[in-house]
Amino acid sequence: MTSETTPSQTVGPYLHIGLPWPDGPFAVAKGSPDGFWIRGVLYDGAGAVVPDGLIETWQADPDGRFDHPDDPRGAVDRPGFRAFGRCQTDGDGAFGIFTLKPGPVPGPRGPQAPHIDVSVFARGMLHRVVTRIYFPEEHAANAVDPVLTSVADPRAREALVARPAEDGYRFDIHLQGDDETAFFDI
Repeated sequence: MTSETTPSQTVGPYLHIGLPWPDGPFAVAKGSPDGFWIRGVLYDGAGAVVPDGLIETWQADPDGRFDHPDDPRGAVDRPGFRAFGRCQTDGDGAFGIFTLKPGPVPGPRGPQAPHIDVSVFARGMLHRVVTRIYFPEEHAANAVDPVLTSVADPRAREALVARPAEDGYRFDIHLQGDDETAFFDI
């Protein structure tokens, strides 16, 4: 007996069991001295906030190393740093991740500027979309980053650079529309 395969399902609106957890937004332990927030709002194509999305981040450590078998340099031990954060959006579409600034990482086409990788999950999407957050004070590194410079539209490229905020940085995400965030084909 054979069965037909079923098509991909959209994320939600009810499946979130186990996705968020209480300290999910903390890629580094709460209160870490060099920690800061990256806060933003998730918008849909009509410009409305998305109150039931999920934002995931992963990143290198401040020395530009990953705690992963693909990085033979290995990570520097930093108690409380897990390099991964997950935050569901609230009723205003807002999210926040508390983390440390990553260092530059080696890449196949040259060094990559310090950045944080971001996955976005939202209703109506069959698959996550992936983008990056770059840092505004990294002008020289951003100017030669092979991924950032691959974004042809200057406005879209600039939108990948977070803005300074009182407690860290601001990075809004637009899923579609005139202000659509640049997403990468991974």
